[in-house]
Amino acid sequence: MVMRHKTPRLTLLGAGPGDPDLITRKGWKALQMADVVLYDALVHPDLIAEIPTCVRKIYVGKRSGSHCATQTEINQLIVEAAHQYGHVVRLKGGDPFVFGRGMEEIEFARAHGIQQIEVIPGISSAIAGPAAAGIPVTSRGLSNSFWVLTATTLDGAFAADMEKAAQSDATVVLLMGMRKIQAIAELFVQFRGAETPIAIIQNATLDNQRTTIAQLGNIASRLHEVDIHAPGIVVIGEVVRVGEHFASASVLNHNLSH
Repeated sequence: MVMRHKTPRLTLLGAGPGDPDLITRKGWKALQMADVVLYDALVHPDLIAEIPTCVRKIYVGKRSGSHCATQTEINQLIVEAAHQYGHVVRLKGGDPFVFGRGMEEIEFARAHGIQQIEVIPGISSAIAGPAAAGIPVTSRGLSNSFWVLTATTLDGAFAADMEKAAQSDATVVLLMGMRKIQAIAELFVQFRGAETPIAIIQNATLDNQRTTIAQLGNIASRLHEVDIHAPGIVVIGEVVRVGEHFASASVLNHNLSH
């Protein structure tokens, strides 16, 4: 039997914020057509279970302080798998172009002979996480713009725009900042005041989602309520007050239905 050579191909795919049902229809189809799937730690196991058994599935998860594979190794795996098997789907949590290092993987793939490359966007946790907690990133009369920042840069310092964001009136959404909550609050309170609301959302869109709402001035005393070693989304701004009303209404509706 003559084996047909498959053209190396890469699809960069966002899995969405957590709930496996929130992947796009186009993204789900790509998983069904893949030869190899390289997936991250934040991808839900139920989504992996829906990938056909004939597809090779390789875990390349990275969590704070624990990497199954380095970015360099992941880049190399993408190229090797594409040249050996054909269609590689690189499956990432959220959206691959929001702090997902997606462009680095594309550039490496192109430099190593992979020309067929497609990006399928995912729902970013930066917007969907707050939404799942009833917090709009913009709301008429409260905020007409928002920042999305990472709290963890290569050198360990705050992002250069962090202070600018703190000085603005915009909603601020911070990713990869759980271990720096206290330092973040101390910076923002200088410009926005101690009574400014802050929300921490963990396991967003999942059944075990947890939202902690406090103020910049007292968040340090509430950190025992969250897991600072697990991923989380931090939201700062007046829109968080909308989330407080949403949570109260949800509890009321739950009690009325039981």
